[in-house]
Amino acid sequence: MEWLRSCRAWLGRAWNAPGHERNTVLLVGKSALASTLAWWVAHDLLNASSPAFAPFSAVLIMNATIYKSVWQALRYTAAVTVGVAVQAAIGFVVGPDLFAFLLVAVIALCIGRWPALGEQRSQVATAAFFAFSTYASATTTGDKVNQLGQIIVLVLIGCGLGLIVNLCIAPPLRYRSAEHGLQVLASEIETLLDDMADGLCTGDVDAERAGKWRRAGESAQRAVGQARAGLSTAENSLPFNPRRLLPAHRSYLSFERYRQSVDALERAVYQLGSLTRSLGRWRETESTYTYAPALKAYADFAASLRDIAHVIAELDSDTLSEQAAEMCRLATIAQEALQKVLGAAQENELPLSDASRPYGVLVVEATRLMEEFQNTCDSLKDTADA
Repeated sequence: MEWLRSCRAWLGRAWNAPGHERNTVLLVGKSALASTLAWWVAHDLLNASSPAFAPFSAVLIMNATIYKSVWQALRYTAAVTVGVAVQAAIGFVVGPDLFAFLLVAVIALCIGRWPALGEQRSQVATAAFFAFSTYASATTTGDKVNQLGQIIVLVLIGCGLGLIVNLCIAPPLRYRSAEHGLQVLASEIETLLDDMADGLCTGDVDAERAGKWRRAGESAQRAVGQARAGLSTAENSLPFNPRRLLPAHRSYLSFERYRQSVDALERAVYQLGSLTRSLGRWRETESTYTYAPALKAYADFAASLRDIAHVIAELDSDTLSEQAAEMCRLATIAQEALQKVLGAAQENELPLSDASRPYGVLVVEATRLMEEFQNTCDSLKDTADA
């Protein structure tokens, strides 16, 4: 029953709202349709001896974006053509014996190392082996040529039908992927800053908490990669996609603001890593200076940055103008909090120039963090006002 409830919940999400579940359903449905059409053409219309090549090709090139589907189709067709050509060259010269198979395997596997074929490189050897089997079972020279050529034709049919189905049925336009990736990254940063603000405010900067901050920083670094992948998916969903011409989507076709924001937040993540390491050494090195006021000021500064990250974590292109204005307001508050950090360091005469103590690093990283968050706010506001 639990499994059934999970399935119903998953199907409910797919039906009610766009997202991963709906995208999965669409991709499975389109793959099933394209493969069925390819099988019908290859088996029923052409009466091909190896009709499975067509539906296999249709499914293999089906991708989340049309741009990637086109590239997969080109690379897969090239890989199969090369594999069949290798078999044809060796087969007609040496013949279908064991030594010929060895030559085909070695040559195809070597060509399969060619980076230009991307992830379809392994298909060179696969196509060569299938072609060898087809070649060996044919009885006449004309039949051998016909069977080898048929493999390439079936691949072209499968790829063509896969592209047509992907293009005509709900072609994916994943501009929300860039937004979602930025949201996830900002959420990770918000979580880290929230815990830092709490720990600094209470003076709880022990080894255990510092370790927790380091792990949160590592999670944020992984989120940077996810954000860049989402941005790449969004950009790749535009080429060859007719939906980008519709008026409803024209305002979502530029991703420069997301790129600039991800770049700035990536730098902020690395600076937070340096900051957490310095804070972890704070207790170990401090024995003379009174640092409670500086800790409190730093806690307020971290909290102000957390508030900005919270807004970015809920970013929505439809309400970007209002959110950008709110982020700029919060950035002004964060600038004031930064000045209090600098003032606390001066009032307590902290040794900022002492390389053996963490104070200088803390102040420098605070300034750099503010710069990156300000850059993010300005970038989003400029594009919202454009």
